[in-house]
Amino acid sequence: MTLTRKHYILIAAGGSALTLFGAMVIFQRFLDLPPCAMCIWQRWPHAIAIGLGVLAYLTRGWIFPALGAISAAVTAGIGLYHFGVEHDYWEGPSSCTSGGSGISGMSTADLLSVDSGPKLIMCDQISWELFGISMPGWNAIVSIILVYFWIKAIRAS
Repeated sequence: MTLTRKHYILIAAGGSALTLFGAMVIFQRFLDLPPCAMCIWQRWPHAIAIGLGVLAYLTRGWIFPALGAISAAVTAGIGLYHFGVEHDYWEGPSSCTSGGSGISGMSTADLLSVDSGPKLIMCDQISWELFGISMPGWNAIVSIILVYFWIKAIRAS
């Protein structure tokens, strides 16, 4: 079976949809692993890629698949950056890392309270990992594969 442009678009945009579903439903809802700020940043390019996938599927040309590839590359980059923050390769944003000032105005009681709002999730803490790769690392791997399928869609245009 020869894959067409539309097949590649469905794989690429569908991959972003499945990635978002996994993050928001499986990990966040069922496994009770709320996202940190950088996790949320990684979701936006996937959402954009899904929309671009719809546009690419309905139209001809290379522009929407190219923008889809860029979206997938952006979330891969954010994922790699986040992976590095989690593994202390470099510092993350001070607003969501344990060494940052984003929680400096909060008392110990506020930080330890279970009654005051959602859980505080730090960007430099690993919530889940498989084979030594955390969620942002898996997002980066999956997103790089999605870039490949977007590029295949461009070439098939």
